[in-house]
Amino acid sequence: MTDQDTICAVATAQGGAIASIRVSGPQAIDITSKIFTPAGSGKKLDDRAPYTLTFGRIRDGEEWVDEALVGLFRAPHSYTGENSTEITCHGSSYILQQVMQLLIRNGCRTAQPGEFTQRAFLNGKMDLSQAEAVADLIASTSAATHRLAISQMRGGFSKELAELRGQLLNFTSMIELELDFSEEDVEFADRKELCRLAGNMEDVIARLVNSFSVGNAIRNGVPVAIIGETNAGKSTLLNVLLNEEKAIVSEIHGTTRDAIEDTAHIEGVTFRFIDTAGIRDTEDTIENLGIERTFRKIEQAEIVLWVMDSRDVRKQIRRLSGKILPLVENKQLIIVLNKTDLLSAEPDKERTILPAGLVTGENIRHISISAKQRTQTDRLQKMLVEAAHLPTVTQNDVIVTNVRHYEALTQALEAIRRVRQGLKTHLSGDFLAQDIREAIFHLNDIIGEVTNDQVLRNIFEHFCIGK
Repeated sequence: MTDQDTICAVATAQGGAIASIRVSGPQAIDITSKIFTPAGSGKKLDDRAPYTLTFGRIRDGEEWVDEALVGLFRAPHSYTGENSTEITCHGSSYILQQVMQLLIRNGCRTAQPGEFTQRAFLNGKMDLSQAEAVADLIASTSAATHRLAISQMRGGFSKELAELRGQLLNFTSMIELELDFSEEDVEFADRKELCRLAGNMEDVIARLVNSFSVGNAIRNGVPVAIIGETNAGKSTLLNVLLNEEKAIVSEIHGTTRDAIEDTAHIEGVTFRFIDTAGIRDTEDTIENLGIERTFRKIEQAEIVLWVMDSRDVRKQIRRLSGKILPLVENKQLIIVLNKTDLLSAEPDKERTILPAGLVTGENIRHISISAKQRTQTDRLQKMLVEAAHLPTVTQNDVIVTNVRHYEALTQALEAIRRVRQGLKTHLSGDFLAQDIREAIFHLNDIIGEVTNDQVLRNIFEHFCIGK
């Protein structure tokens, strides 16, 4: 790294009893020593061994600011690969402000978002995919997202990519060696072996690419669109699933005019519920815009909850099936027959409420509930988990969750497929070598060996300050 600044930042959230300030850079230990006096008559901080905690006082000249513990780390054996200290003091905002001002007056500057992890990457302490996993770990909200982030931080993803890259480098070197002896018409690279390897690599990369749909659902939540006619109880159902009053509930038709989104965790699975405008014929311009957005949300969803008033099922299906069913052909559809509490006067009607054969398909389920009375809503939640089809994730699973990784892998997959096609058509070695080099380039892009400064800025600017 060429940046020789020493940086500092508060690394803990406000409001706690204890707080931590991180300092990293060539002068980290010296600057901390200027404001910190160890208790007793022991050695000064810069004379102490690494990986130790020292109790003492933060001072501004003769004024005592706070008691603190200081952790000491010497380069290259620290998170950033630089000399580092971590000051643990009381969580008062005034104390933190005073300590930060002392550090800055003595030669530090305030760290940018993600700068500690960026320095760790630039100093070779982790590759770029592991650095990105740090942000995923901080943002994890479920057991599955936590396991995926831990797996990537441990290097499971990087190891798989390194093996692929190593095999590609070996073959491209053999092919390029042939080009140096083109006049002798010799063949160093076994084309059959290269064809076998390219096939195996295509399978591995395709598996990683295909895992993105699962990874994206785990990371961002399975998108679930709640649709139906006006006043079918969609907003009431949303509030039940979220367990809070998120949407306005009214008997007036057309209350919801825009999509309302929020997430909920059910049995360890994150769902992103989208309450949409009720579908009906209307001359209201704003409501029509909301209905248009409803159909766009159906296309984006993986699961669709089609909510109907139990007292008018046959008419609702006939009115909307032509518009809705073509959009959910490749999605999971759960038909929710709501307001069953209003059928109590007609007990036999509920058993024949869904006309046989009117809506069928392997991807279609149906359930009768009362969202208002919360009847059968727990069973609906289990149906949502079943419809999500998400596998159980362990810390050893390699699943792609990052859009940048997905795009790079997709491009690497296209390059490998061109290699296979070139082998079948006996393409010359220089063209094969170019496609192989392109695949290597995209794999390197994921771990950061060819990443430019703009990509780094885009990645690290979304980190927390202090990390």
